[in-house]
Amino acid sequence: MPLSMETVYLGCAVAGGTVLLIQTALLLFGHGDADHAGDVGPVDVGHADSGESHDTDSGMSLLSVRTVAAFLAFFGLAGWGGLRAGWSPMASAGAGLGAGTVMLFAVAWLFSLQRKLTAQGNLEPARAVGLSARVYLRVPPANSGKGKIHVVIQGRTAELAAFTRAERELPTGSEVRVVRQVTPDTFEVEPLA
Repeated sequence: MPLSMETVYLGCAVAGGTVLLIQTALLLFGHGDADHAGDVGPVDVGHADSGESHDTDSGMSLLSVRTVAAFLAFFGLAGWGGLRAGWSPMASAGAGLGAGTVMLFAVAWLFSLQRKLTAQGNLEPARAVGLSARVYLRVPPANSGKGKIHVVIQGRTAELAAFTRAERELPTGSEVRVVRQVTPDTFEVEPLA
C-alpha cells in the first residue's frame, strides 16, 4: 500500500509535534536539558556543579533533537497545508522544505541565545578594593585586631574581615574605604573622614 503525500506530511507533523510537546513538558518540570545529548559538536564533560571548567557555547547547534523536531513539524504542516489548498505536490514539498528549514534555523538561533543566559553566582571579594564600606563590628586601631565591614560587591552585601593602620578606632557605623586585599577574606580599610 503506497503512502500518499498527505500521510507523509501528517506523519512528519505528528512526530515532530509530539517530540516538541514532550520536550516542552520536560522543560516545565526541570528536565529541559535533555536536548544536549542530541547536539552534534564538541562533547561537554562534567556538570555545572562539578567544578570542572567547560564551555558549551559552540554557536548554533543545527542538528539537535529540538531543531530536527521543529523541522519535521513545520515541514509536515506546511506541506499538508499546501496539498489541502490545492497546490501541486512540488509546490507543497517546496513550502514544507522552506518552512521546516526556517524553523530549524530559528530554533537553533533561539537556543544559542538561551545558552548565553548563564551566570555564575560566585562572589569575587577582590572587587571590594576601592569601594566604600560601612563598619559592622568596630575595627581596632593600628593593626591591633580585626573587625567586620559590610560592602556591596556585584549587587550583593558581603561581610568581610577588616583591619586598619589608622591610629584611631573605626567605630560601628562609620564609613571606610577598602584599600587592599590581604588574604582571601581579610581587607585593609581606611577611614573616609
